[in-house]
Amino acid sequence: MGDTASFWDHLDALRSTLLRMLAVALLMAVAVFCLKEWIFRLVLWPLHPDFPTYALLSGSPPSLSLINTALTEQFMVHMKVSIMMGALAASPYLLYALFKFVSPALYDGERRITLRVVSAAYVVFIIGLAVNYMLIFPLTVRFLGTYSVSDEVVPMLTLSNYIDTLLMMSLAFGLVFELPVISWLLGRFGLLKAEWMSQYRRHAFVVILAVAAIITPTTDVLTLAIVSLPIWLLYEVSIWLVPKSLNIDN
Repeated sequence: MGDTASFWDHLDALRSTLLRMLAVALLMAVAVFCLKEWIFRLVLWPLHPDFPTYALLSGSPPSLSLINTALTEQFMVHMKVSIMMGALAASPYLLYALFKFVSPALYDGERRITLRVVSAAYVVFIIGLAVNYMLIFPLTVRFLGTYSVSDEVVPMLTLSNYIDTLLMMSLAFGLVFELPVISWLLGRFGLLKAEWMSQYRRHAFVVILAVAAIITPTTDVLTLAIVSLPIWLLYEVSIWLVPKSLNIDN
């Protein structure tokens, strides 16, 4: 590697990298902030009858009214959404900048493996976000939005609660979709074997159903199956990937 730079040189390079990353993230957040109408049309689309998921499942959108309960609520929600979506839009550059900073300290083989792992982790995270937005979140909102303990209770939801739920579930499913990558890494270090995952497949199925029931607390069997299926497929893909992790040269 032949790196003769001092500790302070590395520290200065890290500071420059972090400042560039922050600048790009802020720039994207400002751009998202300026696209308020388009962004919130996208964010609130799961409440509309023309959302594709409802047509696909022959269902109806939740009959919810979003309300504003604080003077600063809408502005703070706008800021939060701008920061989150700005960070997401800037994420390819952020990962590239971090990899560019770290890669000189890696050997060629380590650099190739790191690039593969980071790329795979990013792709499956984005897929997790898309699955949640297009499928899981609308079904959850539809059930909870139509659930009632009495006809005297009018279903209403604050804007901030809606956004917080969307962000929380998006992050949760983005992390859940990291299961194949994490399994591959654990298998590579000898901490996980495909035989173990196959042996406990039935136990995993029960856990997956429990997780799906918690994520979407509904008595609808079809909805539960739709939520469980992606997680189960991730588990099966993980079993297929773990044996390959034993080949360290790949």
